Amino acid sequence: MSMDEDMRVFRDYLAFTVPHITILAGAILGVLIIARLPTNLALGIFALIYGIMLTVLGLVIRPHASHLLAYRLMMAFSTGLTVVGAFLIVAGR
Repeated sequence: MSMDEDMRVFRDYLAFTVPHITILAGAILGVLIIARLPTNLALGIFALIYGIMLTVLGLVIRPHASHLLAYRLMMAFSTGLTVVGAFLIVAGR
């Protein structure tokens, strides 16, 4: 595959999966808020779940996009989100 084709595959994966992941993670956050969990704990669980789902997505598209800077930035963001979520869960207790 050429660089342009790899970038297209990466863009398509993100365009067709990230909105669904975002809606699912947002729905989980809504349920946690309705369940009256403390805000820090609910946000921590949301960030952890969202970060894990984005990391799994990144691992799925790794063979096509691992050499792209945009892929590396996405993986850094999703890993950071997972770490922040874990921190909020620990701090929220």
